[in-house]
Amino acid sequence: MKLYYMPGACSIGIHVLLEEIGKPYDLQKIDGAKQEQYGPEFVKINPKSKVPTLVRDDGSVLTEFPAIATWLARKNPEKGLLPSDAEAEARALEAMDYIVSTMHMQGFSRMFRPANYAPTEADHDKVKARGKEIMEKGLAVLDKTLEGKEYVAGKFSVADAAAFYILFWAGARMKMPLPKNCAAHYERMKARPSVKRTLEQEGLAQAA
Repeated sequence: MKLYYMPGACSIGIHVLLEEIGKPYDLQKIDGAKQEQYGPEFVKINPKSKVPTLVRDDGSVLTEFPAIATWLARKNPEKGLLPSDAEAEARALEAMDYIVSTMHMQGFSRMFRPANYAPTEADHDKVKARGKEIMEKGLAVLDKTLEGKEYVAGKFSVADAAAFYILFWAGARMKMPLPKNCAAHYERMKARPSVKRTLEQEGLAQAA
């Protein structure tokens, strides 16, 4: 397998899962500053020009965080990356979807790329403010989900890998105050060997 990633992007969550699994894989860095995601070589692999992108051992390509995370969990059931009972599995998938589709794609995307939502620069601050509101609400929801638990579904799962990248963005990158349970989860994740290795490999050990 080969993971195409950008350091610190949402692909960091898939990187963590690959480290949790412990099977051989290769890493291919995509330089966002050089817009390599739009270059012909990468577009040939993933026309969406997005990471994470996973090239599997048979040469087929899988894209989108939830799809890659779920596939990795299903292919490696002994690692327990998805809960075995239906309720806990549904809760893990519910949390992962909310993190990716709402906190990331609606919240942080407005904060990071306001021009995608308002072509007039004078409106960018309003777009960023709306993104922050969505993120703050999301953090409150995630904090409630984590109440009384070490991990989103009780035990470590794909949802925690998603939560890690969004909390990394909020706490380390944007310096947003994290609610108590989110902050505890973030520190718990940073203590996992898989996360430590991922941060080192992506050159982010000091940033987290």
